[in-house]
Amino acid sequence: MRLLGRPGLRRGQALTEFALVAPLVFLALFGIIVLGLWVFYQQQVTNVAREAARFAAIHSESAPCPTVGWRDPSPPSFGSYARCDPPPWPAMTAFARESVWGVNPSQVMVNACWSGYVHPGTAIPTRAGTPPQPPDYSAPFPQADFPAVESGTNNQFVQCLIAGHDPTTDLGSLGCAQGMTTAADEPASNKATNQVTAYACFQWSPPLAGFLLVPSTITMRAQITEVIQRQQ
Repeated sequence: MRLLGRPGLRRGQALTEFALVAPLVFLALFGIIVLGLWVFYQQQVTNVAREAARFAAIHSESAPCPTVGWRDPSPPSFGSYARCDPPPWPAMTAFARESVWGVNPSQVMVNACWSGYVHPGTAIPTRAGTPPQPPDYSAPFPQADFPAVESGTNNQFVQCLIAGHDPTTDLGSLGCAQGMTTAADEPASNKATNQVTAYACFQWSPPLAGFLLVPSTITMRAQITEVIQRQQ
């Protein structure tokens, strides 16, 4: 005769199995949720950087209301130059933040810097973010507003910086604030054919922060570079 287990024992076994499996299930579920939110917010920050770079590229030196950095074009295109949207770029920032969805726009920070070209052999001071050379802040950048190619000769490209770091190679070293650039970071102006690099960031506090190894704050960063266009 076959003996059947007592119902109480079967219920106890099911409860034990649930207690063992449930934490793993919840861990996987919450991990998927946090990962999905991270991808979503990163996409929003990238959209902001893209829109900021596009705005600055279109509103160049020849625009009625140019977005400018720390340097004016050299030589200037006009007798007088209007610094319409200077750092920290209220017009560019407001436009870029319009692309945000599901995030408080005021919490997304926007910065930009302008890169250009100098003649071959021009001495370029080293800066942070360009290893293995040590940073040297004793000399300013030369004015990098020359064409990319002159008389068949390629000029030397000079990358701009944000807070002393190259945003194209050292993005992870950047903090997250508004107005992060200074005059020491910028070699070029918003002259046509130069390049503008927009940097956007957002500090996100994920759900269950501090639980299951989830950090209390995650900094989302994105940078987009555009070639500056001449207005017709």
